[in-house]
Amino acid sequence: MGFPKRALQIVGGVLVVYALLVATHLGEFWPFSIYPMFSQAGNPWTRAMVREMPSQTDPDTLSWDAVSLQSLPGASYPLAPKGINQNDVANYVSKTDRWTNERVQGLRSLFTKGRVLSSPLLVYRVQGTLVADTVAVTATPVLLFEPDTTRLHPSPTARTVASTSPPS
Repeated sequence: MGFPKRALQIVGGVLVVYALLVATHLGEFWPFSIYPMFSQAGNPWTRAMVREMPSQTDPDTLSWDAVSLQSLPGASYPLAPKGINQNDVANYVSKTDRWTNERVQGLRSLFTKGRVLSSPLLVYRVQGTLVADTVAVTATPVLLFEPDTTRLHPSPTARTVASTSPPS
């Protein structure tokens, strides 16, 4: 068998293996599928944000409405310096379909393990979606952690992931 024929067989074999790998992974191949910027570009996303509210915040007058990032009350709560993994908080907030007492206590334990809350913390579900040529981002309060109590969003429909899509 001549060199050109053997080279064509090798190249053809590599292309067949590549095509099979890509076909079985819905068009995604390893180097690109692990990076969300390639595999999930343009899809809506959900993350979490925690804001530290002033100690004198009255929970009864707190607004539970969805707001833009520029309108968020309080100061940003630094998760990493407190030993809290941002992905853990984001997974609780984005993947919880229904907030049961166990889920609420599980998320609260991330903030209270080995520490005492000195001021209320407001946990937001931040959602972004591609609208025309821009990204629309809204933040909806989900939970308020006070030093001695936890308050869940008062609207039952806002407690579910499916019902809190960003407004158009």
